[in-house]
Amino acid sequence: MAQIDLICLTTGVPGFTWDLGWLVTAHPEPALLARAVEQLRADSKADAVLFWDAALGTPDASLMQRLLSGPGDCWHNGLLQGMGGLPGILDFISPTWMLSADPPADREGTSWRLSLRACLVRMPVLRQLGGPQAGFITLAGAALELGHRWISRGAILRHVPGFAPVQPAPPPALLFEDELRLAYYRHGRKWARWALWRAKQTGRVSRGEAALVAQKVFKLPVPAQPRPLGHQVPADAPFDRVAQVTILIPTVDRYSYLRTLFAQLRLQTVPPLEIIVVDQTAPDRRDRTLASEFADLPLKWMVQDDPGQCTSRNAGLLAARGDYVLFIDDDDEVTPNLIELHLQALAWFGAEVSCGVAEEVGAGALPPEFQLCRVSDVFPTNNSLIRREVLRRSGLFDLAYNRMPRADGDLGMRLYLAGALMILSPGISVLHHHAPAGGLRKHKARTITYAMSRTHIGCRALTHASELYLAGRYFPESHQTETMWQSALGTFSIRGGWAKKIAKVLVSGLMLPATLRTLRARVATARAMRTQFPQIPALPSTPGPDAAN
Repeated sequence: MAQIDLICLTTGVPGFTWDLGWLVTAHPEPALLARAVEQLRADSKADAVLFWDAALGTPDASLMQRLLSGPGDCWHNGLLQGMGGLPGILDFISPTWMLSADPPADREGTSWRLSLRACLVRMPVLRQLGGPQAGFITLAGAALELGHRWISRGAILRHVPGFAPVQPAPPPALLFEDELRLAYYRHGRKWARWALWRAKQTGRVSRGEAALVAQKVFKLPVPAQPRPLGHQVPADAPFDRVAQVTILIPTVDRYSYLRTLFAQLRLQTVPPLEIIVVDQTAPDRRDRTLASEFADLPLKWMVQDDPGQCTSRNAGLLAARGDYVLFIDDDDEVTPNLIELHLQALAWFGAEVSCGVAEEVGAGALPPEFQLCRVSDVFPTNNSLIRREVLRRSGLFDLAYNRMPRADGDLGMRLYLAGALMILSPGISVLHHHAPAGGLRKHKARTITYAMSRTHIGCRALTHASELYLAGRYFPESHQTETMWQSALGTFSIRGGWAKKIAKVLVSGLMLPATLRTLRARVATARAMRTQFPQIPALPSTPGPDAAN
């Protein structure tokens, strides 16, 4: 039985006893709560700590034991405690971050918006990632910063609706000073100043209050970032060795890459049940011999004369017979244990979606956030394994993105909102070639990438209409405005020396009127898209028939 210390938030004496560990009382104030946590971090031998408001009555000890017996690091019901959508200041910094869209409060799902009125966390998380920051004024501000810090540094947080009794209560008190402090602690001085300026421009805070708050918040340094939690799947972790995995590969004009990929799929330590290829190459260029060259593989070849990334993947999913689906691109190179690693990750974390990373040819090292095993806020269709069953809850690909970017982001958002636990594992890697022809390039939907815009003076990676459509689907209209602001200002950014940066500013300044016209036109396109879409096919309860060879 796990030992659980309890920190009881009360100004008096708790109305219950606690037999699973120490019982510590603390006034519901961040500084006093931080002191109580530091005492436990230093002295306690418990497996976990339960934060609990005495007004909620006696905690359900059996539920706490059950949660600790499975995977995960932290459990709470913060969305039912009124934490949803908070703090508003982050809307100016990460307006379309997947994890800022709250799943339904009555459904178990991933959420960093915890409440310290009811929160269970493993002790290693507290020791590695720290407890509440004493500098906050409100308990809500301290809790939100804590949840954001934990999930950003690798902890797995789950909102559990039945975790604690839900009592009618006013929204938690959250001062703007604490909102700015959270932005400063989590995103640094530059982004906090930007958010403060946007808050003034939009009337969220007066200029006088903004000046006073900024003076208080910015006079202190940002606390040091804790080392990541460091989740790792053991090399010998058990997994479903008889798993039936469908590999789904849409392709357009990339037969040379497919040959390399097929040769690598021959070597998988967990052989796939089937490899569904949806070939959208024009009939006059279609290679009809490739399947026979790899007759030893369980290839199922489908053809689609009208190319589209969503229609092709949906067709493959409707034909898939596996309990799991591995999404990879036709210009990927894979390791022999790719399927095995994904299955291990699903089993180890109790997840429904395992997301890997893609090493891009010529792109250098992955960004720091993609070198950390954590809850995934992306769904890369060039390296992800998913339980087929979860697609019944989310639906398939929205046809709005059929020849536009962000189809994967939209499906990932729906998987997350459906309550699926998605894990990103940097150790599960593919080599992605970014082939110069085929794919979205065929539709001229991805001609300038973010990396190109940050290395070439004349390149602008502006928000696409489909990205604005996604923003409008899952976030308030104001988030679309913030996305446009960031897109326009991003055209002035470049990596390199001062001469290159000055040249970029001059060129982008001259191009600013054209940039704004393009963004306005894309907003209009996104709004028009929302009158026709979403068009999201459902996945039948039983697998489809065999695809035609």
